[in-house]
Amino acid sequence: MTSSVGLDRVLEPAGVLPQAAWRLDASPEISEDEVRVRVERLNLDAASYRQLSEKHGGDGAAIRAEVLEIVGARGKMHNPVTGSGGMLIGVVEEVGPRSPLGVQPGDRVATLVSLTLTPLRITDGLRDWDGRGEQVPAAGTAILFGRSIVGVLPADLAPELALAVYDVCGAPALTDRVVRGYDRPAVAVLGGAGKSGSLALAAARLAGARTIGVVRDEGEAVALRAAGIADVVVVADARNPVEVAAAVGEPATVTVVCVDVPGCEHGAILATAPGGTVIFFSMATSFPAAALGAEGLAADVTMLIGNGYVPGHAEFAVGLLRRVPAVRSLFEARLARD
Repeated sequence: MTSSVGLDRVLEPAGVLPQAAWRLDASPEISEDEVRVRVERLNLDAASYRQLSEKHGGDGAAIRAEVLEIVGARGKMHNPVTGSGGMLIGVVEEVGPRSPLGVQPGDRVATLVSLTLTPLRITDGLRDWDGRGEQVPAAGTAILFGRSIVGVLPADLAPELALAVYDVCGAPALTDRVVRGYDRPAVAVLGGAGKSGSLALAAARLAGARTIGVVRDEGEAVALRAAGIADVVVVADARNPVEVAAAVGEPATVTVVCVDVPGCEHGAILATAPGGTVIFFSMATSFPAAALGAEGLAADVTMLIGNGYVPGHAEFAVGLLRRVPAVRSLFEARLARD
């Protein structure tokens, strides 16, 4: 049991699971049910990268230095401010004889678990990363446990594109599940032009919902309107509750929060109809603020934490990308900017 959930890798404090640990053992030697991956690229969580970029004023060298410092000190990429990490792609190097993950040496894979619980060692000083984007070319090793999740990269997608999709694949799968529990719902997505937001909109529309994309500026609105995955596109500051509710208009049945900045809880609650559901996919969410805000607004809404895992979530997200070319175009444009 201890190895299957990674307890043997916890250095401090003793007795907690790897995600809650301050420091992990990232040594490359594996136990019987572990897998070692040769790292090729990291994808930093959007909230984490935004915090680092704002802290250092966009100075790529300083951002790179802090990422190296975090990984070196903690044995994992676990931003101590945001509490979030990201995920990675790489090639399987060694598989323990009791590993249940179903991968083989040589498989090119994406880890579908957070970097906040993945033992990680960087060996190249991130020399090929300029610090100015969420995707990080890297060399090193990562360790997967028996209870980890991993996906073999699809052959028809560029690795960078697959990584970006897998990073947010929990969002569309859970959105689909929730939307199908309502009869002809309206779904509002805060951050609808982003990675998780665009996939959530596509999933909601395919599940039969009327979709409302909420974006931060007119540039994003133009891109989202061109994609055609939202029936209505509105511009609002997601941190301004009154502005969000006014922009959405008739309250939504389901509101999905995909914005990587703090302070979006109350707007999402205010924009949701009684008996509706709010799904929080942002790692910048304050869950006390959400709970107390709903109480203070006398809001009869169900609030869900998008934990990043729904059975079949990776295949579902890749299927959306294949079925909805406009979503793929949004992802590719974002990667080109980064």
